[in-house]
Amino acid sequence: MFGKSFKLLLFLVVVGFVALVGYAYFGDLSPDTSDVREPVTLNVN
Repeated sequence: MFGKSFKLLLFLVVVGFVALVGYAYFGDLSPDTSDVREPVTLNVN
């Protein structure tokens, strides 16, 4: 009983690790970039 549970847990850990690595390589994790220009008023005496 313990052997089957351990094998199942090990299998789930391996599948989760492979899924995480696959998502990191093939997932689009880069943010969209854009230039922002906004005038700024400075109070200088």
